[in-house]
Amino acid sequence: MSLSNAFAGVVALVGGAARVSRRMRYGDATPAWGASPTIPEARPQGIIPTLKMPTARGWKPGHTPIAAPGLKVNAFASDLDHPRWIEVFPNGDVLVAESMSMDRPPRSLLDYAMVATMRRADAMGVSANRITLLRDLDGDGVAEIREVFLAGLNQPFGMALLNDTFYVGNTDGLVAFPYTAGATRITAPGRQLAAFKPAGHWTRSLLLSSDKRKIYIGVGSLSNIADYGMEAEQDRAAIHEFDIATGTDRIFASGLRNAVGMAWEPTTGLLWTVVNERDGLGDETPPDYLTSVRDGDFYGWPYCYWGQTVDDRVPQEPAMVARAMTPDYALGGHTASLGLCWLPAGTLPGFPDGMAIGQHGSWNRSKLSGYKLVFVPFANGRPSGAPRDILSGFLSADEQDAYGRPVGVTIGPDRSVLLADDVGNVIWRVTGA
Repeated sequence: MSLSNAFAGVVALVGGAARVSRRMRYGDATPAWGASPTIPEARPQGIIPTLKMPTARGWKPGHTPIAAPGLKVNAFASDLDHPRWIEVFPNGDVLVAESMSMDRPPRSLLDYAMVATMRRADAMGVSANRITLLRDLDGDGVAEIREVFLAGLNQPFGMALLNDTFYVGNTDGLVAFPYTAGATRITAPGRQLAAFKPAGHWTRSLLLSSDKRKIYIGVGSLSNIADYGMEAEQDRAAIHEFDIATGTDRIFASGLRNAVGMAWEPTTGLLWTVVNERDGLGDETPPDYLTSVRDGDFYGWPYCYWGQTVDDRVPQEPAMVARAMTPDYALGGHTASLGLCWLPAGTLPGFPDGMAIGQHGSWNRSKLSGYKLVFVPFANGRPSGAPRDILSGFLSADEQDAYGRPVGVTIGPDRSVLLADDVGNVIWRVTGA
């Protein structure tokens, strides 16, 4: 057994004791979901945070996620290497970014505990740093063709195609590559258009504007609550707007600790995103959230959360707290909601207009949350009801094992729903039963 695995075992024992103590003292919190969630009072965890993460197991042959009634699921592609994000080309090609958190030396004893736990959960290691192209030639819902589309990238995540240019969100910048329609591989060098600070929350999601003139880019924070000071967080915890014609980049919205998936809501034309909130305040405090975002909006990080609830662990700026917006819809504490896709009514039978959300799953709570593909219904441009599961069963009943962890979600070329599972190393395809 490696030193890291041994330490992870010790961490699990210490964390388990802390979890039991906190649950006996406070009980199980009611899940914080919806437009008006009940958010428990903050209970700072101090130097011994709640650490609970299942061991990554993957899927055994014949084992799949559980589809909601009226739906079915199959593996569109398997044996990938941490598939994180999906982009579908006009010709039906499916592009998959394969990447993960890079292994690194711990910065402190507490950080060592975090790193050891992440390694055990297969959430940190050697990143494939590539984009793979998948084709389903015969229309049977399984990709027969698999090609390395781009290699040698730097933790690629978001992708976007505009005419003859393919854009990639590397962790350290936005890169453009020449693309020829129908090509199965790009070998030409890319051009870096904008630079971002790597490390910390490393994913860089991309979304083209409706008029195709701009690219929106999610850039997460370096740390939990600006632990290394605000200078280290400059230009982070924000959604950037890149103007393609002028090559200029600016902050569109800020105070978003880790905004990942983005989507357009067609009735209002507003940009929506899912955000991972801070850790260390309790099982449901604060919840991750789904929200619309307008130019200049500020959502509180690191000073406050869910509107103007102050985080006493952070040196305060009252003027910034006064500006903080309240999110539209809570998604539960620490669900790690990452993927986001607008689903028009009827994309899946029995599902109205709404957003599909890939929930990667928690680590900082006593009872695990997330580990699902969920759906939030919309009406008149707003969330309009309780969430529904699309896919579940990614977590064992005793919460010890993770068979998979949902990330990116999109609509496939055949109008199915595709989901990237970066522990199962599968792209799942969901359709009507």
